[in-house]
Parts: sequence; C-alpha cells; structure tokens
Amino acid sequence: MPDAEAPRLLCVEVYGSKPLSYMTETAAGLLERLARTALFVPTTTRTPEQYGRVRLPGPAPRFAICANGGRLLVDGVSDPDWQDRVADRLADECAPLAEVRAHLLAAADPAWLLKERIAEGLFAYLVVDRALLPQGWVKELSEWAEGRGWTVSLQGRKIYAVPRPLTKSAAMREVARRTGAGLTLAAGDSLLDADLLLAADRAWRPGHGELADTGWSAPHVDVLEETGVAAGEEILRRFGAAVARSGEARGLAGDGARGGAEDSSRDAA
Repeated sequence: MPDAEAPRLLCVEVYGSKPLSYMTETAAGLLERLARTALFVPTTTRTPEQYGRVRLPGPAPRFAICANGGRLLVDGVSDPDWQDRVADRLADECAPLAEVRAHLLAAADPAWLLKERIAEGLFAYLVVDRALLPQGWVKELSEWAEGRGWTVSLQGRKIYAVPRPLTKSAAMREVARRTGAGLTLAAGDSLLDADLLLAADRAWRPGHGELADTGWSAPHVDVLEETGVAAGEEILRRFGAAVARSGEARGLAGDGARGGAEDSSRDAA
C-alpha cells in the first residue's frame, strides 16, 4: 500500500539488538482482548529460546507449543512429561537425529550451505542460499528421509528435516485435553502448520506463505486474501468472532501471520 496509508506497527521481537518482528497496533489490541476471553496458545517451530524473544501484548500465555510440538511450555517451563512422551515416540518410530544430520551435511554443498542447526535435539535445519540450491535436491532429500520416518520442507531459506511424529497438532490435542477445550481454532501459513490446521475445528490460512504458494486448502480452512501483518490482524478478528459465537472456545495460533524475515521467516503473531 502507499506509505501514507500504512498502519502503525508494534515491534514484538528484538534480535541482535535490532527490531525483527511486528504486528499492527490494531492487531495488538485484538490479541489482548482475545487472550483475556479465550485460551490463546502461541504455536511455533521456534525453539523455546527463540520463542522467548517474542513479546506479545496481553497476559502471558499459560501454554505455548514450541519446537514444532516437541516442547510444551506451561507457565514458561517445558513440561517434562510431554518431553519424555515425545522422546519415546521418536525413538520408536524414526531414524535417529544423528543419522539424518550426518546425511544432511554430507549431501549439502558448501557453495550454498550457509549454516546448519539442531533444534532442541529434535530436528535439524539448514540455512541455504536459495538461488544456488540445485533443482531437485530437496526432492531427493525428501525421498531419502521418507523411508526413515522423517519429512522435509523448504521454507524461505531454511530446509527443515523433521521426524514425522513431531507435530504441532499432537501438542494442540494435549493442551485441549488438559483444559477441556470444546472448540479449537488455528491459523498458519507454513507447510509445518498444515497438520495443526487439519486438526483444529476451524482454521484460517493467510494469502502468503508456503501453503498459499502450493494452493493448499481443506474444507474447514478459510483462505484469506490478506497477507503479512494485515493477515495477522484479520485472523485475530476471525478468532474473536468465533470465540464470541461459541461462548467457551479455545484458540490456538500457529506461525501464521508473518511480517518479514529472520532467515526469511519473521513471525508477527
């Protein structure tokens, strides 16, 4: 939009002494009201440490889902029982992380590999120069990982290798079980959000992101035209309206309202 019409933005994350993530001031007000009337659960692929940089308006969330469902924070502390359950399932159903990491590093070319990271001892990701990434490399990696119980997704400049059982939806169901939630609402824009959206009773997908790029949809998922922080604002309006209609709803939001890029992935809400 023209600069003169742009909404005022609230910075909600600082990284490396620089402002990184934003939401509109209107969205901030909507989120604060929502968090006081429903159970709002931030849900992200970020590690707990990365999530800790985010300062959302409103009361501190009682629950947060981090590391793509591998960590369930309760009042800011990782729940040990959930952590053990996740570890046991991954050990039973997937090839070990060390094997996958070794393959990633052996198959990657230093010409386009910028850095590699392990998240909470659960999954791995590479940060790459997208322009130099060979066509078909991600597909080959996906085929190799599939037989070992892992999935691969390319999101911006990051290539994620994630154990198939490690999902946001499993953690969402656990929060719903503990709280007795009768209705779950979700929003997200990335391939790693798809299972969360499918598991929720109602869900929204913004007009940007990997899901939009692939045309992904589902019968109970509303596709929005808005993108960026405008999408975050509209999603919060939809959440608020659904909560008002349901009386006793419970809301969850994924990595779904982006406003820019930290390694091409700046989460706004």
